[in-house]
Amino acid sequence: MAIDSVATDPPAVENVSANQLKGFFGAFGGWTLDGFDQSIFGLVLAPAMLELLPKSGYIADTGTIGYFGQLNVAIFLLGWGCSFVWGPIADRTGRIPALTYAILVYAIFTSLAGFAQSIWQLAFCRFVAAIGIGGEWAMAGTLVSELMPERLRTKFGGVLHAGVYVGLLLGALVNYTIGIDLGWRWMFYLGLLPAVFVVYIRWQTHEPRRWTDVSGKTKQMSFWQFIGILFQPAYRQRTIINVFLIFIALTGFWAGSQYLGATIVSLEMQQGAPRVTALNTASIALAVLSFFTVIGCLLAPIVADRIGRRTTLAISFVLMIIGIVGAYGWAYYQNNIGYFFAFIPILGLGGADFALFTVWLPEQYHTEVRASAFAFCTTMSRFMAAIGTFIIGWGISAAHTIGWPLALTAVPFVIGLLLIPHSVETTGNPLPK
Repeated sequence: MAIDSVATDPPAVENVSANQLKGFFGAFGGWTLDGFDQSIFGLVLAPAMLELLPKSGYIADTGTIGYFGQLNVAIFLLGWGCSFVWGPIADRTGRIPALTYAILVYAIFTSLAGFAQSIWQLAFCRFVAAIGIGGEWAMAGTLVSELMPERLRTKFGGVLHAGVYVGLLLGALVNYTIGIDLGWRWMFYLGLLPAVFVVYIRWQTHEPRRWTDVSGKTKQMSFWQFIGILFQPAYRQRTIINVFLIFIALTGFWAGSQYLGATIVSLEMQQGAPRVTALNTASIALAVLSFFTVIGCLLAPIVADRIGRRTTLAISFVLMIIGIVGAYGWAYYQNNIGYFFAFIPILGLGGADFALFTVWLPEQYHTEVRASAFAFCTTMSRFMAAIGTFIIGWGISAAHTIGWPLALTAVPFVIGLLLIPHSVETTGNPLPK
């Protein structure tokens, strides 16, 4: 199958229709509350571990909390890796059913995590919830790319991905105003909220015409046929490179987001701040990170349309190197909360690299395998990240410090800068049929 020479849809000139807006807001709402769910663990890591570790037979000291916290992150990533199953489901049965069921899975099991009585029960709920969360990104990104007019597609893609960081900001605000007083379990209970979007999406959004035009063919294909196509000669190199690039981006996401709260709490308590004050400061830090990442998500597609996808991704990777090394490799060891906060906006802007993938991945694959490709590339990278995450957890436990093990997550971004020139540049090309 030829890739770059195939016929493509001409640029659309029509206004955004009601169905397109409904589809976008449904995907945006689900993705926003998905971001809220992702923020929960980072925000409640310390109090959840302090309660559940003794119940599970472990001492809740700094090293043990760091180890089991990172182990839970690794288990979450393994669950996210399993969510590649949603891609072939979406290519075969439609974008709307796959998106609907993915949201239900992560909403139900996030809320069930609030009832956990051991560290292993929490890990299981997080594992299953991650299967849904991983599917939501791929399904929402595919749906929006196929629904929106060509002339607005990249901009809506950036806004869509900004939703996850709006969700992170929402999580920080809810934790600051409610969660700290009510306790960590209530933050998980609120994870059921995304389920309300299931009815909206199911009844208010129609399948994109791009998919219905090829559905007669895709409904006859088996699950593994979709995966097999991704490794045919025409797609093989770009698929492998995309998996590695997303894995690299992911290492910065977890360092910048999932352990940001725990790091701030550690710094504040080292300076003698009360635990409640430390938790409030952690919520503010996550809010600042989310605010600047939203700005980055809105800017990334605009910049990418002007200077190219590859150059924009390279800039994001450089920002992540500066932010990670500066925050965890230097500011943390200065024992200065102000210095650490200075690098949070840089981490936020660099973290917008995920918004670029939301725009870029759909442009590299045809409609019959677009969801499968999106899901595969964004989930296989999680298996790789799970291994790296476990190593980081071991490093935190062995060194009894959060700083330098997380600072080392800047190294993959250096490798990524060497890999980017071998990726496919799609700037200026319409979405393939």
